[in-house]
Amino acid sequence: MTLDLVAAGTLAAVLAGAALRAATPIVFASLGGLVSELAGCVNVALEGVMLVAAFAGVVTSAYSALWFPDAPLWLHPWLGCAAGLAAGTALAGLLAVFHLELGADLIVAGIGLNILAQGLTVLLMAHLTGDKGSTASLASFALPSLRWPGVDGVPVLGVLLNGEGGGGHNVLVYGALVATGLTAWALRHTVFGLRLRATGENAQAALAAGLPVKRLRYAGLLLSGLLASGGGVFLGMGYLTLFQADMAAGRGYLALAAVFLGGRQPLGTVAAALVFGAASVAAARLGLLAVPAEVVFMIPPLVTIAALVLVRLHQRRTARRRAAAGRAALLSPQRT
Repeated sequence: MTLDLVAAGTLAAVLAGAALRAATPIVFASLGGLVSELAGCVNVALEGVMLVAAFAGVVTSAYSALWFPDAPLWLHPWLGCAAGLAAGTALAGLLAVFHLELGADLIVAGIGLNILAQGLTVLLMAHLTGDKGSTASLASFALPSLRWPGVDGVPVLGVLLNGEGGGGHNVLVYGALVATGLTAWALRHTVFGLRLRATGENAQAALAAGLPVKRLRYAGLLLSGLLASGGGVFLGMGYLTLFQADMAAGRGYLALAAVFLGGRQPLGTVAAALVFGAASVAAARLGLLAVPAEVVFMIPPLVTIAALVLVRLHQRRTARRRAAAGRAALLSPQRT
C-alpha cells in the first residue's frame, strides 16, 4: 500500500466521519418525520422539537450538577439527555393534541410550534444566562464518545472508527445507526408497524377494520418527537457542548425533505439524510477556502432542491415506462 493511497484513504475516512456526524441530527429527525408521515400526520414541528430538546438537554445537564452535587459526573449528561428527549416528545404531543383533539391544521400548527420553540428557548436562555446568543456561560456536559480499542494503528480504519483525533464518535452517532435499524425493522416486521402504515395509507379502511386510528396517530407523532429529540440532544451535547439560538438551522425541514427524497422508506430516508450531511461538510470545507460565504450557505439547500428534482424526474420516467408497457400489452395480439 503506497503512501499516496494511504493518504487518500485517510482523507476519505476523515470526510466520511465528518459527514456522519453532520448527518446524525438529520438522521434522527428524518426517521421521526418518516414515522409520523407513515401514520398520516406530517410532523412539520421537527425543527421546534430539536430546538426544545437541545435546550432542555444542555440546561438540565448544567443544573443537575447543582441539584445533585453528590451524584457521579457521568450521570449529569444522561440526565440532560433524558430531559431533552422528554421535552421534545412533549412538544410533539402538543402538536398531536392540537391536531387530533382540537382539529387544527397540521401544517399551521407545526409552523406555529416552530416559532414558539424558537422564541421560547431564546427567552429562557436570556433569563437563565443573560445572553441571547448561547449558553456558553453554563458549564454543561457532553455525552460520552465511544472508541474502538486496538484499531488506532490501522491505516484508514482507525481514523474511520475513532475519528481524526482518535477520541471516538459520540454515543448518539451510533444511536442514530441503531435507531435506523430498529425503525426499519419495526415498520416492516411488527404488528405496530403494519397498523401504523395501514392508518397512514387509508384511515377509513383502518377504522372499518377496527384499528384505533387516533391512538396510532398519537403514537406516531410521539415517536416522531422522541426520534427528532435525539437529533436535538446531539446538537447540544455531542456536536457542540452548548445551546445556541436557532441551532437547528433548518435541519428539521431538511429531514422532511429527506423523507420524500427517500421514497418514504427507512433506508432511503437515511441515505438522503447522509447526502445532506455530506453537503454540510462540503460547505464547511469550502468555507475554509477563499469562497464567498453566500455561496457556502447556498450549497445545502441547492443540493436538496437538485436531489428532489432528480427524484421527481426519475419517478416520471418510471411512470411513463410503465404506461408505455401497459399500452403495448393492450395492443399486442392475444395468444390463443
